[in-house]
Amino acid sequence: MATPKILIYSATAGYALVLCDSSYSLLVTKTLGRYRHESIPTAVEALQSLGTRHGISFEHTEDRNKFQYGFLEQFDALLFLSNSGEVLDQDGKDAFQRYLDAGGNYIGVHGASACLFTTNFYNRTVGALFDYHPPLTNATVVVTDASHPSTSMLPQRWDVVDEMYNFRSDPRTYGSKVILSVDESTYTDDGPRTHDQGSPHPIAWYQERLAGVSSLDRPLIGRSWYTSLGHLNSTWQDETFLSHVLGGITWTLQSNTTRAFNSNANVGNTLQGTLSSSATISGATTASISSPTTNASTANKSPAILGAIVLALAIFL
Repeated sequence: MATPKILIYSATAGYALVLCDSSYSLLVTKTLGRYRHESIPTAVEALQSLGTRHGISFEHTEDRNKFQYGFLEQFDALLFLSNSGEVLDQDGKDAFQRYLDAGGNYIGVHGASACLFTTNFYNRTVGALFDYHPPLTNATVVVTDASHPSTSMLPQRWDVVDEMYNFRSDPRTYGSKVILSVDESTYTDDGPRTHDQGSPHPIAWYQERLAGVSSLDRPLIGRSWYTSLGHLNSTWQDETFLSHVLGGITWTLQSNTTRAFNSNANVGNTLQGTLSSSATISGATTASISSPTTNASTANKSPAILGAIVLALAIFL
């Protein structure tokens, strides 16, 4: 079996990463008004650390020019991480659609629902798009399906500090199965709400067959998994949250629609990696996880991140 390979895509419209003097900095176009999550470097490092210990290869980019089918086809899943705005041009969207049509998988975390608002297949793939959230808050998340690998380790009522997203539609419309909701009595949300996101309030969900393919009659249709949690640096250093994310990733990879698990698949990694022989996907969801100890300032200079960042000299529009 080949080592599963995932592309982390954390682009924010109006921002570009530039390598300079062994560190990287952000070019910012403030006129676009796009919010960039400060936790992205910490999240990337946490994911790469999980991958090293659990037999998953992660590559990271914020360069939308990488979204060409010839590049995407090597990955067993695309992981959109805390994106914002129009992060792909039409060529990139076409390549993304082709990748999904070939059996590729999708994983979305936090702001992944806050991008590509006018792209219908992306809306269906992620399940629902971000509307708004009240200020950062303490809240109680409720497990609605404890049988899923991304929730089986969670307490039935999970107290978190995060942004409680509201969505522009009900993800169940596209066949998503909601696995986490939130007890709305545990925090304050003054709205206004103008969209019907369904009940109970969705926080995380999955699609056994992702709805963003161009035809549901295709022979290989990958999986989709999304969680709206993950705003803070400290969240990406929390063992319970990392177990939640790892469970979602490993479940998605086991779609059997990519080369890591299916030699007849059209997309995915074909190469054996150099990860520890004891790191296996099958044991990942029950493995003990050690939280990364980095913070935002140290993560910005992490060699692990620098090795994965592609220079982006063009401002995202």
